[in-house]
Amino acid sequence: MILWILSTLLVGVVAGYAANHIMGRSTSDMTANLVLGIVGSLVGSLVAGLLGLGSRNIIGSLIIAIVGACLALWLFDRFLRK
Repeated sequence: MILWILSTLLVGVVAGYAANHIMGRSTSDMTANLVLGIVGSLVGSLVAGLLGLGSRNIIGSLIIAIVGACLALWLFDRFLRK
């Protein structure tokens, strides 16, 4: 259980950091990266589930979380930031 929580937090931080750099932002705030990564993981899992995709290991989870975080940033910029 503890290992799962730690791996989820690690994937969240890495996904948030990667998504920020992919989308052209540069923030080194670990809390913002963690929140973005967790939101990205949720968005990515939802989209992957709708497409019939899934992950079976940490690399697949990281890829889905990064794609989801990029999508979340794009949606935020598109609809909420003015």
